[in-house]
Amino acid sequence: MTQLVRRFSEPTALQARALKQAARELLLAQASDWPFILRTGTSPEYARKRVKDHLLRFLAVYEQLRGGSIDERWLGDVESRDNLFPELSYRYWA
Repeated sequence: MTQLVRRFSEPTALQARALKQAARELLLAQASDWPFILRTGTSPEYARKRVKDHLLRFLAVYEQLRGGSIDERWLGDVESRDNLFPELSYRYWA
């Protein structure tokens, strides 16, 4: 995430949206709920799926940013799925 923020220090509006979503996915993947659920065994498959989904979305955003081609439709879909932290600043990782 830090690498992305440094590389896109002056992002376009679309790049800024992608950076914000990458940050959101990273935080969601790192949520303390998932290790707790895995440790207690209450819904381990659900927890694994959520972590995997968030990490895969983060990687997709990462690759799109690095590749210079952001799929705005896909990004809009992902933004609507887990739209936590609407004011999250990707610059925290600068």
